Amino acid sequence: MSYVFNVAPVPSVPVKGNDSRFPVRRIFCVGRNYAEHAREMGFDPDREPPFFFTKPGDAIVQDGAKIPYPPLTSNFHYEIELVVAICGGGLNIRKSEALEQIYGYAVGLDMTRRDLQLSMRKIGRPWCWGKAFDNSAPMGEITPVDQCGHIDKGRIWLDVNGERRQDGDINQLIWSIPEVIAHLTQSIALAPGDLIMTGTPAGVGPVVAGDRLCGGIDGLASLSVSIVDPTYCGDGS
Repeated sequence: MSYVFNVAPVPSVPVKGNDSRFPVRRIFCVGRNYAEHAREMGFDPDREPPFFFTKPGDAIVQDGAKIPYPPLTSNFHYEIELVVAICGGGLNIRKSEALEQIYGYAVGLDMTRRDLQLSMRKIGRPWCWGKAFDNSAPMGEITPVDQCGHIDKGRIWLDVNGERRQDGDINQLIWSIPEVIAHLTQSIALAPGDLIMTGTPAGVGPVVAGDRLCGGIDGLASLSVSIVDPTYCGDGS
């Protein structure tokens, strides 16, 4: 098969202890999945059905990346998250079968142009300009399930310039990982290569050029990125 221009490289994430990489198909994100974060965003954390938004696969940047401060924002926020890497899939997956679809877990950041997100929400428009932009999905190494087991508890944290900003536990998720997979596949078929970012604990806030973000989850490879001046012309790695 020929194409009218060269095909872009497949987005991918390194795998702990493996020279092969995890090829990324799509990124699904769960909104407001920790009660205290829902409250800090001005919402009641009742167990209403979860909702989802997406990021493009090529929004991924690797551990150690230098991220240029993005355009069209003056309120660039971090959100530390547990990421679920999918190796199975399908529609209408039962909660009892959900864990069978998981290849492994990683630490991720849902970087957000908060002012754009809030202004779009206020007038009833989609969030995508606030969430799905270049370099908006930093991702650490994926740890396969056979190395870490299935994660339903454990500390999740983020430091900015060495100061603790977010500190929670995976067991505080409003919707568990099996529930998230079951709800998501009522609407769309998951497939190998999909990633699910499962939500962030309280403590989100802004960063500026010169800030260094370091985060982690018990049992997983940590993630560190730096925010740099928007004139930086690196390759995102």
